[in-house]
Amino acid sequence: MSLLIKQLPRILVVDDEPANLKVLRQILQDDYRLSFARSGMAALELLAKEVVDLVLLDVMMPGMTGFEVCQKIKNTESLANIPVIFVTALKDTIDEENGFETGAVDYITKPIVPTIVKARVKAHLSLVQADVLRATQVDLIQRLGRAAEYKDNETGMHVQRMSRYSYVLAIAAGIDKEAASELQLAAQMHDLGKIAIPDHILLKPGRLDPDEFAQMKAHAQIGADILARPKSQLVALARSIAITHHEKWDGTGYPNGLKGEEIPIEGRIAAVADVFDALTSERPYKKAWSVEEAIALLEEQSGQHFDPELVTLFVRELPKILAIKAQFAEEMGTRD
Repeated sequence: MSLLIKQLPRILVVDDEPANLKVLRQILQDDYRLSFARSGMAALELLAKEVVDLVLLDVMMPGMTGFEVCQKIKNTESLANIPVIFVTALKDTIDEENGFETGAVDYITKPIVPTIVKARVKAHLSLVQADVLRATQVDLIQRLGRAAEYKDNETGMHVQRMSRYSYVLAIAAGIDKEAASELQLAAQMHDLGKIAIPDHILLKPGRLDPDEFAQMKAHAQIGADILARPKSQLVALARSIAITHHEKWDGTGYPNGLKGEEIPIEGRIAAVADVFDALTSERPYKKAWSVEEAIALLEEQSGQHFDPELVTLFVRELPKILAIKAQFAEEMGTRD
């Protein structure tokens, strides 16, 4: 089947009473693809075979209750993200609490009201679509990050390591986990502008001359230009990192000579993570430094190149950094 043909969402309706299945079929059949099961076990068997977008699940069924079915769904990695809505005559608060504790997202009470069923189903499928859109956005961001590394580093391990270092450092600096996760994603595009740098400069096995270095420095502005006029907070964050990760604490960095806290925190974090990974990775023009040598450089440049507080935190978190470095190891990277 062509991927260009849009498929209606599939809903699994689970109820041991045929009359209830018939009612829900009449309400939903014009807008969704439907599958039916008359027991918890049959529902789980069907879920193992079909891709389902949402489950409407009766609570009181013989053999296996809806609570038990929901628990098994949420305990199965491949099914855990499927929203489950209980359809039940139960109205006891304790029963509702049990349902939500097992992972259900909503309740629809019997007798069934068609407008309520349609509204609840539509609302929760919209949330599923939002999750799919987010996953697509993340996928594209990761691929853009790899694009900048692809000329001589097809694995993209530099962006994997550097972005994870940035997450660890952000958490250490007191940034909450959600914002740190956004930073980790956005940091993967820090060198996006490198796609415009000629290969003979990017891969030169020696020191760049002044003209070549000027062209190399342009990657920060180019990356920001590519990410200009962002329509999402994530892309705005990526743009900020792209244009500030080569600024220096003492104001001698590029492209705008920002100083101290004029440099946004995301740029300061990315700078530490990026330089550490560049130093400890082999490049076309140099051998990898030892971790000890790289840390010595960070400490030497604390208050000059780097935010001194972030250097202290980075050294404190070094065991986590080294675990990431080992997990995403490779033999070769690109010029930073």
